[in-house]
Amino acid sequence: MTNNHKKIVVIGGGTGSFVLLSGLKQYPVDLTAITPVTDDGGSTGRLRDEFGFLPVGDMRQCLAALAPENGFLRQLLIYRFTKGWGLKGHNLGNLILTALEDMVGSEPEAIIQAAKIFRLKGKVMPVSKKLVKLAAQYSNNKTIVSEHKIETHKLKPGEKIIKLYTIPSASISPDVRQAIKGADLIIFAPGDLYNSIIANLVIKGAKKALKQSPTKLAYIVNLMTLNSQTHNFTAKDHLNEIEKYSGRKIDKIIINKQPIPQSIIKAYQKQQEYPVKDDLHNNNRVIRKNLLAQSTYQKPKADTLKRSLLRHDSKKLAKAIISLLN
Repeated sequence: MTNNHKKIVVIGGGTGSFVLLSGLKQYPVDLTAITPVTDDGGSTGRLRDEFGFLPVGDMRQCLAALAPENGFLRQLLIYRFTKGWGLKGHNLGNLILTALEDMVGSEPEAIIQAAKIFRLKGKVMPVSKKLVKLAAQYSNNKTIVSEHKIETHKLKPGEKIIKLYTIPSASISPDVRQAIKGADLIIFAPGDLYNSIIANLVIKGAKKALKQSPTKLAYIVNLMTLNSQTHNFTAKDHLNEIEKYSGRKIDKIIINKQPIPQSIIKAYQKQQEYPVKDDLHNNNRVIRKNLLAQSTYQKPKADTLKRSLLRHDSKKLAKAIISLLN
């Protein structure tokens, strides 16, 4: 019996992909999440340094999104230790993936085994099988190597990222190339523009695969700017960077039109971060919807990394995406 479900490929990092996949898995579609291999901060960075494996953080969040929501399986993947001399700050899902990789010898195979254990509704694929560092060149000729350092660097007035690349260079995996080729819809998830989305696109072969694919591309514009990467960026600025690195025009652009509460805006202003201005007026590619989650994200105390307070609503976002398939 053949499966006639539409194939959706989601490209992005952990948080944005988690929200999107959590909503999409409620629909009869085949899901594939493609994640970057450049994460080197927090629990993931500690494990990467100690074991030399591909980073597991983004993949773990996608696994958690695709796992059943009832029972303990999903909770195990997102559980973070709050005490313990060596365990504090570590995520249990990261440890499980690291153990699986040590047992089976490769991250792709570890993901396959994790999918069986956690009964996933979909696939998760690292964009490459090679361990690399992310590097950013800035407009003032500064270069920063390390995704975590790029994420924590505060942009000075007039400073911006002009080139993103990896050290060393790496090629996309054959599985990722095939997933892009066979997709009915490819979505760039919300999240850090450079560290989560473009980090996938600078892998050798990714741009070529997207350019050769006849599949429609959709992009979900971020809710807020990020002081370390997209200070003062408008929706058009985000879009221009996505199209530059993907080598293609985006077919559909999804933007939240729901007003952001003033209390949230004030909290972000302390970090010099602001709502992304919608300056894509009269653009027939744009779909505007009320997409805000009802409550803000509550970060676990043991999580030392900066996280977004404001997120999209997974159900509303998924509904907007599914409408593109019809």
